[in-house]
Amino acid sequence: MRECRSSPKRLEGPDGRNLQLHFRSRLSLPLFTAGKVEGEQGAAIHIVLIDGNTGRVVTSGPESAVKLDVIVLEGDFNNEDDDNWTREEFESHVVKEREGKRPLLTGDLQVTLKEGVGTLGELTFTDNSSWIRSRKFRLGLKVASGCCEGIRVREAKTDAFTVKDHRGECELIIRTKTFYSLVCMRVTVVCACFILSKDAKSEVFALQYTRSTIHLH
Repeated sequence: MRECRSSPKRLEGPDGRNLQLHFRSRLSLPLFTAGKVEGEQGAAIHIVLIDGNTGRVVTSGPESAVKLDVIVLEGDFNNEDDDNWTREEFESHVVKEREGKRPLLTGDLQVTLKEGVGTLGELTFTDNSSWIRSRKFRLGLKVASGCCEGIRVREAKTDAFTVKDHRGECELIIRTKTFYSLVCMRVTVVCACFILSKDAKSEVFALQYTRSTIHLH
């Protein structure tokens, strides 16, 4: 199998096109282990292949139907926002699982473009991001090995994000539920005070009783 060849810092192909992969969707944050990786508001995560010279989606040619690998990158990759990285620079920031751990990212780890457009399948992180240098990950896309011979297609990356342990999500849910329970209890107490005030013989007594009850915590 032959991999796509690249020239350092040279993105334009022989036909003058500047082929670039892009994520068109932002991730829904925060992310937790064992949780599904989704776009904002639960939407699908869309990706496109564009010609950087025109900004248009590449809808024809073999590149428009290429197979892509979904990988995990270090969060500090390309912090300087230099879009002209090389394949070697990209590959040097790929993150693998810790020794003795399951694969870091599981699910549909490949996606095939159709007329330059694709949608990620189900993805799940099995480990948090606290153990790497930047304490953050990025998702990345690259052309699968064995295709696009002689054509440079610049890889894609998301913004950096943190992945927390699933137990952190449980703790957040518990705290949220506890907060709403307290709110409901206080509303119930206030309502009870109004009911008492209707039956109270003295309006002054009822007002004082309501005030003292509202301030109970």
